Amino acid sequence: MSECIFCKIVNNEVKSFKIYEDEEVLAFLDTNPTSDGQLLVIPKKHFEDIFVTPNDVLNRISQVCKKMAILCRDKLGATGVNILNASGKDAQQSVFHLHFHVVPRFKNDGLDLWLHGKSKSLDKVKEIQQKLLS
Repeated sequence: MSECIFCKIVNNEVKSFKIYEDEEVLAFLDTNPTSDGQLLVIPKKHFEDIFVTPNDVLNRISQVCKKMAILCRDKLGATGVNILNASGKDAQQSVFHLHFHVVPRFKNDGLDLWLHGKSKSLDKVKEIQQKLLS
């Protein structure tokens, strides 16, 4: 994936601020962070999104996300963390290389990254459940 910015980071073709690296996963600081210390955790191998990423790679990414969350808590004083992924254009994915944002949160940081859904009737919820289970 010669045009993928994250592949270029993995291959050291683009400067990054690496925090963690192993054989499968890389974590580096986001240069346009929502909060100080925001990290991106990516597989080193190119997978476009969560739909095509093998489960073992997702498991490893999850472990590294936890490790980065603990690091943000212990080294930056974060009192919470959001771990976010967007998979697919309609989910606002902008870089089509699987990645998770680890966003450190701090008391009174003023960020509102949480989803604010619209109330649904229980009949509608039941209908959706049936679709998912069929």
